[in-house]
Amino acid sequence: MAGLLALSRTIDRMNEFIGKSVSWLILLAILVSAANAVIRKVFDTSSNAWLELQWYLFGAAFMLAAAYTLKQNEHIRIDIVYGLFSRRVQHWIDLFGHVFFLMPFVTLMVFYFVPYVSLSFHSGEMSTNAGGLIVWPAKAILLVGFFLLALQGISEIIKKIAIMRGVIEDPNPFISVHEQAELEAKALAEEAKALAEEVRS
Repeated sequence: MAGLLALSRTIDRMNEFIGKSVSWLILLAILVSAANAVIRKVFDTSSNAWLELQWYLFGAAFMLAAAYTLKQNEHIRIDIVYGLFSRRVQHWIDLFGHVFFLMPFVTLMVFYFVPYVSLSFHSGEMSTNAGGLIVWPAKAILLVGFFLLALQGISEIIKKIAIMRGVIEDPNPFISVHEQAELEAKALAEEAKALAEEVRS
């Protein structure tokens, strides 16, 4: 188990680094969008390449951060139902979902995207829009995103089994939306109280 947990930590560190790094692509996409809008208004000219670059950047941020989102346990689930069960049952639900839904899906996506990207690369596929960009980098981003998600799925399965066996602590204890709202309200009340005391002093 120690070797598997070491592998899990390596995957976690890699996806955390990538996930945090690609968040800057959102800012870059905003800057490209703003520059494109200014150029279009001021000089009455534009290019499909700029528009497609925005899509590439947003797509890269979304796909390459998907694995980090899974690591942080931030993917959408139906908390109303999920929260009704004990934490052990929730662990079993997560494990079942990872093994029978997540992993088959991402494995198939990686399997089918390899020839898809290879064909696009070797054919020099270009955008169908006039003045557009080459297409294979966007398809490659999809492939890499699903590959990273597959690795993170392996990491989550390892951690989930270790948690259920009592080997490690739960890194993402479940907090319902209601409990999260209560914690945030309590934190805000404490901040307001501290601010009020500072003003009085």
